[in-house]
This record gives sequence, C-alpha cells and structure tokens, in this order.
Amino acid sequence: MILITGGAGFIGGNFVHHWFERQAAAGRVTDEKLVVFDKLTYAGNPNTIAAQLRDGRATLIQADIADREAVKAALQAHRPRAILHFAAESHVDRSIHGPAEFIHTNMVGTFSLLEEARAYWGSLTGADKDAFRFLHVSTDEVYGSLGENDPAFSETTAYAPNSPYSASKAGSDHLVRAYHHTYGFPTLTTNCSNNYGPYHFPEKLIPLMILNALEGKPLPVYGDGLNIRDWLYVRDHCEAICQVLDKGTLGETYNVGGINEIRNIDVVTTICRKLDELRPRADGSKYESLITYVKDRPGHDRRYAIDPTKIQRDIGWRPAETFESGINKTVRWYLENTAWIDTVRSGAYRDWIAQNYAERA
Repeated sequence: MILITGGAGFIGGNFVHHWFERQAAAGRVTDEKLVVFDKLTYAGNPNTIAAQLRDGRATLIQADIADREAVKAALQAHRPRAILHFAAESHVDRSIHGPAEFIHTNMVGTFSLLEEARAYWGSLTGADKDAFRFLHVSTDEVYGSLGENDPAFSETTAYAPNSPYSASKAGSDHLVRAYHHTYGFPTLTTNCSNNYGPYHFPEKLIPLMILNALEGKPLPVYGDGLNIRDWLYVRDHCEAICQVLDKGTLGETYNVGGINEIRNIDVVTTICRKLDELRPRADGSKYESLITYVKDRPGHDRRYAIDPTKIQRDIGWRPAETFESGINKTVRWYLENTAWIDTVRSGAYRDWIAQNYAERA
C-alpha cells in the first residue's frame, strides 16, 4: 500500500494513472493499492481517477493533511510502505491574492503530515521500517529567478523564493530536510520544473490557452511574454518519481527538468499552431489573432531552468517527451475530454478567472 497526498490533483492524479500503466507495461501483477488522501479543493477532482476508484485499485480519503487525526487514522488503517506527498496549493496568482491558504496547506499541512508519518514510521520494525519512504514533491520555484545567462538550477542552488507560493514550498522543503537530519526520517525530495499534460486545472497557462482559444476568447499573455520556463511533460515527471522512490538515496534532493526552456509567448503560439491544424476556426482566421498582452504578475520570475545532471547520473532517468511531442498529446487530450473539463469549470472557477484577468486588462 502506498499513500498519496493530493492524488486527485493534476500531478498526483497523473501519477495514479502512470503507476498502474507502468506495472502493466512491465507485465507485473500486483495487489498493491494506492490510497489517495485529498482535501478535494477546487483543484482536486475525483473524476481524474474515477476508473481506479471504481475497480478498487485506489481508495479515496477526503481530508486535509493538516488534520493530524485524519492522517493518523489513515496510516493506522492502511499501513503504507511509502508516502508520496503531492498535496499543495500551487498557483502563484492565487497565492498573491490569498497567501494564508498556502501557508496552511504547504507548511502547516506538511508539518502535520511529517509528525504523523514520523510517529507511524517509529512504530514499524525490521524490514518494514527499513523499507519505508517519505517522498516530498516540490518545485523549482523555490530557487528564485535566473538571468538570461545564469546556469540552470542545481540541487545546491541557494533558495530565494519570490512569491508566497514558492516561499511556502521552500518552507516545506526545509521541514522535510530537517526531519531527515534531525530524526533520521527516511525522506526523498524532488524539485520539478513546470509540468503540463492531461488533467491540468484550466487556470494554468497551457490549458487556459487551449480552452480560451477554442471558445474564441482572448489569450492573455503576461507582460512582454518573454518569461522562460523549463517545461516537463507530467508523465515524465511521474516516471522520475517512480525511479527516485525505487533508487533514491535517503535525505537527497533530485531536480527533475524537461530540458525544454521556452518563452511563454512561444508556448502560446505553438498551441495556436496545433489548434490551427487540429481544430481550424470556422472563419478561417488564425488562433494567434486572439493573443492579448496584459499587465504582468507582481514579482514575476523571469526564467527557470533545471540542471537534471544528478538524477540522470544517479538514478538513470531522462525525459521521454520533447515539448513538441508532449504539447501535441496535451492539445489532443483537451480536444477529446470535454466531459472532464466541464466538471472542473465551476462558477467558482469562472469567478476566479474573471477576478484575476479583469484587473490585468
């Protein structure tokens, strides 16, 4: 049994899919199940893992990781051999508007989870205790912003978070590190670059651009559009986590990057060209005509880039997807999965989008 916090969210949900598909591809038959522990906020959607819940391969516990009694009960009931900690508030713009929820989930929640997980680990004996792992999933944003010619982030780059979101994730990283060094708690940490792919909540750049374009709405690009991100296809990230869980050295951090540094405006124009090919507009016009530059995000980091040398050397992981192949899969997925999209675009979602972009017009 493996317990996955945030397993109904974007990366966690994809991990649930990837975990079972990986086993099937390897010809392995196992009765090991996944327990998904998720608060089911606006970004958590049980429809993402509906098939696994229906057939019993996954079990869902709806609870907050900051609720220590709920965490304790889940650990005692299911006795996991590992905890994969995906649960986090993750949208920078939302953290600017309301940082308190980010501190609650990302720092207080991680602390609560660590405390209960450490107590549970302490109750194990022999091989069960030796095999237990706590894998913490974090972000490259904890390292701050890079200049155009700066070397990419490595695991030894000093932390310099610039948003309430990245500061709260930096705090959670430090807690995980401290629990290993102080208590010997068996932790692993991964810091990933920008993920994209199926089941991505449509407030984020790539799904927002796809869905706005299909509806003929403006494609809002912050500032001059020249901010650079390293784009990582989500299933490549999931495979990296599987390999770190299996082969990672306790107490170590592994940076996971897609080796795809791309300007935001180029991401948007690539999406437009894919849609021109796959779903041409009725009037024959190009989707790029919908691009609209809007007021920039406060404190917008200019560039992120990951140096994946350590995970390539020590673990043997490399991304399988290029940005071209990954974005093609992503655009096609959104074109083919309108039912899932409709389940997450609630009135609350529409209100948030209106609030965030109205003030940038």
